[in-house]
Amino acid sequence: MSLKLSQFPSIGSENSLSSHKHSLFVLTENEEENFPYAEILHTKLKRTHGELKDLYKTPLTTELPNGGIASFVALEKKLNIFQRHTLLRKALKPLLDEQPTELAIFVFGDESEREAHACAAYYVATVNAAKLPSRKKEDKFNALKSISMHGYLAEHDYSYVNARVAGNTLCRELTITPPNELNPNIYRKKIAELAKNHGWRHEEFDMPTLKKIGAGAFYAVGQGSNPQDAAIVHLTYKPKDMQKCIALVGKGICFDTGGHNLKPAKYMQGMHEDMNGSAVALGILLAASQQQLPVQIDCWLAIAQNHIGPLAYKQNDVVTALNGTTIEIVHTDAEGRMVLADTLTLASREKPDIILDFATLTGSMMTALGSRMSGVISNRPDLACRAVGAGIAAGERIVAFPYDDDYESDLDSDIADIKQCTLEGGADHIHAARFLGRFIEHDIAWIHVDLSSANNKSGLGAVNSDTNGFGVGFGLELIKNLIQAG
Repeated sequence: MSLKLSQFPSIGSENSLSSHKHSLFVLTENEEENFPYAEILHTKLKRTHGELKDLYKTPLTTELPNGGIASFVALEKKLNIFQRHTLLRKALKPLLDEQPTELAIFVFGDESEREAHACAAYYVATVNAAKLPSRKKEDKFNALKSISMHGYLAEHDYSYVNARVAGNTLCRELTITPPNELNPNIYRKKIAELAKNHGWRHEEFDMPTLKKIGAGAFYAVGQGSNPQDAAIVHLTYKPKDMQKCIALVGKGICFDTGGHNLKPAKYMQGMHEDMNGSAVALGILLAASQQQLPVQIDCWLAIAQNHIGPLAYKQNDVVTALNGTTIEIVHTDAEGRMVLADTLTLASREKPDIILDFATLTGSMMTALGSRMSGVISNRPDLACRAVGAGIAAGERIVAFPYDDDYESDLDSDIADIKQCTLEGGADHIHAARFLGRFIEHDIAWIHVDLSSANNKSGLGAVNSDTNGFGVGFGLELIKNLIQAG
């Protein structure tokens, strides 16, 4: 998205602002009543039996004398980033619904408040102005071409925000794409093109290669598809002044039928989005590249489909993973942990400093948190704490769950080294993490992100669309935190 940005240190008068047709006013909790269009705002508040303090919870949109519209919102200092993003999203929605080509943003308060409000408003505006896939016969889309920022003059051009927006948009574009347009073969071609465009090193482990090297956990899932176009794709971003090496691992199940344990229609609906973890990893890789972060990123994408057919794996099969661990299959709809197992082994053999994996993995995480937050589990308690802090800073809420070893006794098998899962459910999100941890070599620090909030009706935080790109901002923030920690 090409966007022109103009910045003005002062607000200006109503007369000087009359050319703006779509305006956002971000007020503070102690704002005096001398801001532009204050009289119009108070007239509407009086008509709707409201007060200025109501803007702390509910933004208000009103018509302007010039035929334009303005949204007013007040942000209290005590709000966290998620709360700020949420209020700004609600304030901007009626403006962006009209698909304006130009947007004016006015920020108030002391300098630190204006800086925070300008950055947050710019992000929320641009991330929601992005074009997403649509196959409607009449898909009319007018791109936002310019933003004017009034009340704060930054010493930068918001390029670091643009990078996060680009990563989030890529994640949502891929996740929303219909499954007939993003099977593993097509997805692999798209990734190869991205790698070429952004200078990432690119290699693939296709099904014959995976069979040859003994990646039986991944192969068990991929063998059920016709054609057998599953693969593990490895991308590398390697700047000259890198300080750390971080591996990103993403679950990329392009469609999940459940396999022989076939999902009912209600739960198969939307399963083209089961590749969201890989899209999050790609979004982080893109954003980190555009921000030119001083860190090597190895991105490992487990791309496959979970189909039913004569060759599909089944309950009570025993397969041997890349690291030699034998796995008893208990439920074919637990395919995500199978493809991630061998992918995590490959990633850990490169001995990165840290591994971050992203996956829409378990229903039990949804049961625990709903779709408004995501959960993390780590083999390092301090890393789990960092993840929670990164989520707060990014406005993408994270909850840490335990990784205690006694949970693994539930996965004891009479015939293999470990069961894939249990049929009892319960703490399956923790069982899945204990299972995945068995496939990480060299005791690498690792954090598993179970993306229960990848899709939330009516949007989440900064983002209006149901499929919200959760994880890109959090992952980017966590990587920056890890770089700073040294």
